[in-house]
Amino acid sequence: MSSTPRPHDLLWLNHASALEAIAEPWVAQQWRAALPVVVRRDVDDQARIPVGVRGMKREQRAAGWVQAHNIVRCVTPEMLVERERLLGSPFVSQPPVQAAIALTLHPWSWGWGVTGSTGYALATEIPVLHAASDLDLLIRAPQPLDREALREWQARVAQLPCRADTQVETPYGAFALNEWLRDGRALLKTSHGARLTATPWHREE
Repeated sequence: MSSTPRPHDLLWLNHASALEAIAEPWVAQQWRAALPVVVRRDVDDQARIPVGVRGMKREQRAAGWVQAHNIVRCVTPEMLVERERLLGSPFVSQPPVQAAIALTLHPWSWGWGVTGSTGYALATEIPVLHAASDLDLLIRAPQPLDREALREWQARVAQLPCRADTQVETPYGAFALNEWLRDGRALLKTSHGARLTATPWHREE
């Protein structure tokens, strides 16, 4: 890997044994190296990358760790909203994919992508989507973004053909956009826990 994976990136590993420190017994039966794991938010004194494993059931989620040298492929949320990929997806008729296509029609000034079950389905072509699936969206925001532009995004999201939620990723963590626009502050999820803040682009003193 030439760059460090970020939260929500999907990673493929070179071998099933590359997945470390997994306690849940179902993982050994259900997960294989042909399936991706997702980068989560955590810290490790061995410089390993924190990942999550998705099971067949909705409640089946397991946390583990991987070494960077065992990663053979990385797909980012931004890669999943390339228009050609969306239009060529076997799930193109599903409301979350239609919603993502609608968002690509506007030239947003920031990088954005799809996470959650829609992202997993787009990346793997495994049918985990259904008509009532939500769309989880991610905006990458290394610098503060214009609030009115974010309000425009939120207004368009509210008109999509499915329920959709947006997380905004800053250098210090991620927060729910609708909460921040509504309340002027939001819970910022960081690698060391969550904190309530009105300034998600500033490091906590």
